[in-house]
Amino acid sequence: MRTSAGPDIGPWLRTRASLPALGAAVAMFWITVYGGTLSGIDMMDDSIVVKAAKTFVNGGSPYADKRFLYFPSSVLIAVPQTWVSHHTLSWLVPLSTAGMVLVGWFFALRIFRVSVISRLSVIGVLLLCFLSPFRNLVQLGNWTSYSALALPLALLLAHRSRWVWAGVVVGLAIATKPMLVPLALLFLIARRWGAFAAAAVVPSVLAIGAAALMPHPGLFFTKTLPFLLHGQDQFARPYDASLGTLLPRLGVPDGLAFGIGAALALALLVGAWWRWRAGGDEALRLVETGTMLMVAALVISRPSFDHYVFIILPVLLASVVRRGAAARSAWIWVALVPRLSGFNHPKLDPVQNWAYSVAAVNVTVALVLLYRAFFGGSPSQGPEPDELEHDQASGTGREGQLSATA
Repeated sequence: MRTSAGPDIGPWLRTRASLPALGAAVAMFWITVYGGTLSGIDMMDDSIVVKAAKTFVNGGSPYADKRFLYFPSSVLIAVPQTWVSHHTLSWLVPLSTAGMVLVGWFFALRIFRVSVISRLSVIGVLLLCFLSPFRNLVQLGNWTSYSALALPLALLLAHRSRWVWAGVVVGLAIATKPMLVPLALLFLIARRWGAFAAAAVVPSVLAIGAAALMPHPGLFFTKTLPFLLHGQDQFARPYDASLGTLLPRLGVPDGLAFGIGAALALALLVGAWWRWRAGGDEALRLVETGTMLMVAALVISRPSFDHYVFIILPVLLASVVRRGAAARSAWIWVALVPRLSGFNHPKLDPVQNWAYSVAAVNVTVALVLLYRAFFGGSPSQGPEPDELEHDQASGTGREGQLSATA
């Protein structure tokens, strides 16, 4: 499971993409978004939150709908959508959903000082457009896009020593959709107490404030939370890639399946702590530690859907410019092949069987990261030589920054 071999591709990936390549990326992105407006799925996931917001505006409890699973603060965030027509939302929601993932990708690139008009940037945009989970995310209008934007931004801020602001970003993302809760552990591992406090206080204050404005907020604890902890219902179960749900479909006893998922999640938590202690290149350490924490949640939490991969994929892909990065393992990209649009396999094509290929991605990423953490050797201690040369040439290094402000 080696993570690097042969000539270094970092310098080539960093160079500016050609105009035809940039044009192709823009065209493919627009085609994908436009396809999302015509899919017929009609923003199903976003509609659930908007329906809850309309119920709130009309004086009811948003938790009367068992499929509204977010914090009370999410209701207030969705209220502006109740002010516009469905026709406007039919193009605005797919565009904003895709746009947040795209901006998250650009933030991920900046963690490693890669230009947004580089070859790697173009490759990433094209990969997004050909991944089925991205198309599903856009068509559904799923709010996972907020986390896909927030995680790279938080890691970028942490890399620039703005830890408290990173905690604020994570807190705001949790208040919108509580997916980045595991990332708060990064602040504990790094002993950044202010950042952890921000990540905890911001969503708590927003959720409590929103709950005070709505009737029967206690339904979240008595109705919604039990429904969520039980993995929702039979409607969601076929799409659930968590090991505790998926392995029983293969004949594994429920208790053993949960134990396998819990063991892998625990190994990832230990691996994240170990990877942080190993030090090395700060950008790579932040990305790989944060990714391990999030993958731990993906393999054990219920449900775990295919579009959740966009919480970890942008930062992982961006790290390929660094020697020794876990993302340079071919295993990760091989595991993604069944999730590419156009890949056909009689056993995986039915929607109910998507979860198998989704779980394969999550487990593969988990194993590669664990190998990297425990057996990957000594991490690199700083930016690559080609990165320093790029900074000096563009005036973005320390000397360039000083001369620019003189």
